[in-house]
Amino acid sequence: MAPTTATQDATATHHHHAANGTPVAGRDHVVIFPFMAKGHTLPLLHFAAALSVHHRDLCVTLLTTPANRAFAAGRLPPSVRLVELPFPSLPPLPPGVESTDALPCPSLYPAFLRATALLRDAFAGFLASLPSPPLALVSDFFLGFTRRAAADAGVRRLVFHGMSCFSMATCKALIVNPAAASVGPAGSPFHVPGMPEHVTITPDEVPDTLVKLADPEDPVTRFVIDDVGFSDVLSWGVLVNSVAALDEDYVAPLESFYQPGARAWLVGPLFLAAGDTSEGDKEQDPDGCLAWLDEKAAQPGSVAYVSFGTQAHITDAQLDEIAHGLAQSGHRFLWVVRSDTWSPPVDVGPDGRIVRGWVPQRSVLAHKAVGGFVSHCGWNSVMESLAAGKPILAWPMIAEQHLNARHVADVLGAGVRIRTKAGCMAAPDVVGRAEVEEKVRQLMDADGEAARTMRARAAWARQAAKSAVSDGGASRVALRELVDELQRTYGDIVSEGKM
Repeated sequence: MAPTTATQDATATHHHHAANGTPVAGRDHVVIFPFMAKGHTLPLLHFAAALSVHHRDLCVTLLTTPANRAFAAGRLPPSVRLVELPFPSLPPLPPGVESTDALPCPSLYPAFLRATALLRDAFAGFLASLPSPPLALVSDFFLGFTRRAAADAGVRRLVFHGMSCFSMATCKALIVNPAAASVGPAGSPFHVPGMPEHVTITPDEVPDTLVKLADPEDPVTRFVIDDVGFSDVLSWGVLVNSVAALDEDYVAPLESFYQPGARAWLVGPLFLAAGDTSEGDKEQDPDGCLAWLDEKAAQPGSVAYVSFGTQAHITDAQLDEIAHGLAQSGHRFLWVVRSDTWSPPVDVGPDGRIVRGWVPQRSVLAHKAVGGFVSHCGWNSVMESLAAGKPILAWPMIAEQHLNARHVADVLGAGVRIRTKAGCMAAPDVVGRAEVEEKVRQLMDADGEAARTMRARAAWARQAAKSAVSDGGASRVALRELVDELQRTYGDIVSEGKM
């Protein structure tokens, strides 16, 4: 579906001029195209803000769709331009469903992926409308069509996964070496080929998405093969929402999977790199979570914050066990629940709070009343917790979250884990209330040596994250070097057509 002429005209005349009205040259223009899932979109909104704030000579354009525009606009400074591409119609996907969190049921996810691939013509039309090729395109790896369209337009593409170097490199190593998980006794830890010697995982931690790659009939596998394909590894570079102090041992293994010369640019935590411009959600606290935490602030670190993200579906049986376990732990808790139909089986009393709406997670984690985070271990949540200096009870559920849990708890030492198998969320794999109680106490009881070590490592990670985005910090320097390298080679790339 190509954009209308009116859309093209608006794009060319309004969105590619500086604030003072002067035209923006291609070498001063960066285009960002997130995948339509909150966990993928948010860090690229923060990247757009960071780029605009710290490199004011650049014009930054973020591509979105009509139903996602308000979410993006509320989290961007006015200096970032928004351009809408019409979201394709693809039954049985309902009209207006333009992000994964809006899907009425998980079975529609493959159809949603196919719909995003149909954005290729609109995207190519947008690039064709520009007066000159932009400096770079930053796009999500799910939007595989963008690499060829960008190359045809003379634009370099940086790919974004929303994952750490640790998890990305591990996933790529397992794709190349699928038999590695079957070496040695069944279920025992194995070394990940090409990774440092300390990187061992168990077969249960292999992401379910990688296991399904062995099934050519799986619809998500078909999409990855047909629509993502080699576009990822042929990218000019990789943008990583991480910190060198946490992830530098895995940069070289990750880069080895890309074309020669491609670099991984660690510029995170992106929400910190963006500064105050990314705090648009701070005031959105409809359930009064921060006020409730203020009431508990006389006992610092006394509240466990519990949230499992926006993607994984948790059964009512598991929610029941979590409720019992939290109540039995004896610790205060603030728990974000996605289900609108589940009812708590126990009275959580004044020291427990269950909310179902939007929660300002970064502000919650930064609150002095919060002592730890019970998390699904999505990478955005990991970065937010560590940047706040809060240890994590890692409860991974889908995607690469088991690898993140291994990284946080066993490598960084900043958390404790609940052991689950990747991709298993239903009975008999329900985690019982006794284990929930035990692990929450490990997270929140500050007297034990393990807990003190965990808190010390989380505090170290907080300082590392703050230092990385400060003047002269590793992430700030990497962002500057990225822009400099792109601008230094812009003319050669455009004239020679080398992507």
